Amino acid sequence: MTAILPPDLGPARALRVSIVTPAPRGSQAGNRITALRWAGLLRQLGARPRVLSQWDERPCDLLVAVHAEKSAPSVLRCAETTPGTPIVVLLAGTDIYPSFAPDAATLAALERADALIALQPRVREVLPPPLQAKMRTIVQSATSPQHAPARPTVPPLRACVLAHLRAVKDPLLPFAALAAVPDLGIELTLAGRAITADLAAAARAATATDPRAHWLGELPRTAARRLLAQSHICIVPSTAEGGANVVSEAIAAGTPIVASRVPGNLGLLGDDWPATFSVGDPDELGTLLRRIAQDSTFHQLLIQRTLELQHLVAPARERAAWATLLADLSLRA
Repeated sequence: MTAILPPDLGPARALRVSIVTPAPRGSQAGNRITALRWAGLLRQLGARPRVLSQWDERPCDLLVAVHAEKSAPSVLRCAETTPGTPIVVLLAGTDIYPSFAPDAATLAALERADALIALQPRVREVLPPPLQAKMRTIVQSATSPQHAPARPTVPPLRACVLAHLRAVKDPLLPFAALAAVPDLGIELTLAGRAITADLAAAARAATATDPRAHWLGELPRTAARRLLAQSHICIVPSTAEGGANVVSEAIAAGTPIVASRVPGNLGLLGDDWPATFSVGDPDELGTLLRRIAQDSTFHQLLIQRTLELQHLVAPARERAAWATLLADLSLRA
């Protein structure tokens, strides 16, 4: 495979890329997963990426910062130390939602960046024109798991929520929705690490009072993908999203998504996605769950709509987007 080389360096060295993410080694957080996936794609393009928690001041030909606010110190330090280094910054969900209001350091990092990456196109709506001009959308890719989703839907409906337990993900809302459908045959499984003791206690209480509810804690990535593929639906109840990796994973698995009606979800699924609900509304979610469980035609429609999106999450598409970005930054093969 032909290596992508920085300008004027000749064939002796492949492109050195430092990818900075606030999520530490071993973390299952979305930022870390994104950084590791990008490192793999860049290796396929012939580059030499390193994934770091912060820039270590080793020379690089490209700095990629995952999460503008948390990686701003690395961006600004690199810009000051090696002002000629191209810098790319990913706008994470908490960088842009519920409102775009960066502090001085984050804004300086965004203004210094040569390119900004958004994970779904509706991010552009919240950015000022100078930053819009630097933004490009790169949808997160995913591969289809070995275990195909269950077809067709048969009782009980198997629903999963793959999210760490923190407020912005609203992971306990689906448990609350069960109260709206007390007679519904459903198995609802939540997988994710509790960030606070209060959320852990709430999850344990929900599973103790309703035998249809299950909380598995944090799962290894392989087990999480298996759970996703074996579920009839995946619920994404977040109050805000930048472009959740689990949406791409579900699309690749062919598992329909039931999502909160926020820009980060609609930017990936489309404004006309047939299975959305208002943020924080357990009754509306419960109504959707009942319809999916009892209307096989509706569930099959969701499956078909999901399969129609699979081209958007193909790894080759994300790799090509990175190749284009590197070329636009004059980091050519």
